[in-house]
Amino acid sequence: MDSVKDVADEIVVLDSFSKDKTEEICKSHGVKFYQHVFDGHIQQKNRAITYATYHHVLSLDADEALDDTLKKSILEVKLNWTHDGYYMNRLTNYCGHWVKHCNWYPDKKLRLWDCRKGSWTGINPHDKYELTDGDTNTTHLKGDILHYSYYTIEDHYKQVEYFTNIASKAYVDAGKKAPLFKLLANPIAKFIDHYILHLGFLDGKAGYSISKISAFATYLKYKKIRDLYKQKALAK
Repeated sequence: MDSVKDVADEIVVLDSFSKDKTEEICKSHGVKFYQHVFDGHIQQKNRAITYATYHHVLSLDADEALDDTLKKSILEVKLNWTHDGYYMNRLTNYCGHWVKHCNWYPDKKLRLWDCRKGSWTGINPHDKYELTDGDTNTTHLKGDILHYSYYTIEDHYKQVEYFTNIASKAYVDAGKKAPLFKLLANPIAKFIDHYILHLGFLDGKAGYSISKISAFATYLKYKKIRDLYKQKALAK
């Protein structure tokens, strides 16, 4: 909220009934605060847009902020809206280390757009905004979204457990399968991609941890998909 207060004409927060001081903190900043039971990342983000007064929307998660260069870029854009969507890079802080490799940077995101021209799509929990109007144009802004992802390795493993639960169910609901060769090969491919092909080793210990846990997350997702299909078969 602090990072956007000089950029946004209003700040809208959609909360899913947090048990901490989220509501108290938000209201102390004078934001427009709403609550709705969490029914999916994509659903919640599309719902948040409906509370915005203006057509141009900047979307940030609770663990993200704008750096000074990106603030300046957005302020310049507001003087003259020339495009329907604006991409920006996202730089992730992992246990105190800014990650420049591992396929985690530049991590280009479409986060500023005319909400009349698109919507949030994807497969939960991996949402993405898409401009669905055929006659749209985009550009890229200077600066970074600062993403404060994990403060400890344990946080990363907890998130993997949470995300793979959501992803595996979404895949099964969509009829997507997890053949055995993917369960065995894709985790290895993921590690090679992050650590070697995308130079994760240059990020030192953080790069190794990210690559290893990302590979584990891939394995766990496919294993949970297979387990869910087995449960469905037994229930018949």
